[in-house]
Amino acid sequence: MFERSISLSKRRYDSEQAKMEIMKEATFLFAQKGYNQTSVADISKASGYSKGHIYYHFQNKEKLFVLLAKTSMQDWHKKWIKKETSYTSATEKLYGIAIHVLYNYQTPLLKSGQELASNPNSSIESVKQLYNLAIVPMSSYRAILQEGIGNGEFEEGNVEEWTVLLGTWLGGLCQLTNTLEYSKLEPLFNQAITMFLKSIQKRG
Repeated sequence: MFERSISLSKRRYDSEQAKMEIMKEATFLFAQKGYNQTSVADISKASGYSKGHIYYHFQNKEKLFVLLAKTSMQDWHKKWIKKETSYTSATEKLYGIAIHVLYNYQTPLLKSGQELASNPNSSIESVKQLYNLAIVPMSSYRAILQEGIGNGEFEEGNVEEWTVLLGTWLGGLCQLTNTLEYSKLEPLFNQAITMFLKSIQKRG
């Protein structure tokens, strides 16, 4: 019984290790070649695991990519939570998260995600899951705005509308990361927050 338990534990460990190694190599390939040009065979060759292993753990390339995208967004959120503790007010946090968005927009999987979303062969469910990842940063914006209202920094207002406006504004500015240097974009992101704050800050 004891030997069987060890054997089962080893299989679970090996299975998890295989899954992590496949995800690691798939991330590299998607970043280098893009979604459309990366095949399950490519991932199999790079990871050293058979296509059967990949289908067993992830079902298909599409679901594997969606999982990687979710993991990437979780990392985005973890980084922000860590940084957030260094700010002492909601106002500071708005400036902080704007710069966080700037420097963490161009992820290795960004281009591949855009390819999957625009691919007519992609399932509606996968595309929906990718778009739903926007909930993560939006929830962070909402939390800061609610904090600012709660502690008297911001006026009472429609937090949902503010959240959408802030997300849209920062998202639009992120498109400039394809053409402008970050050193030139930082002042723009800061200015965007300054202008945004003028409409929501509590007036004495």
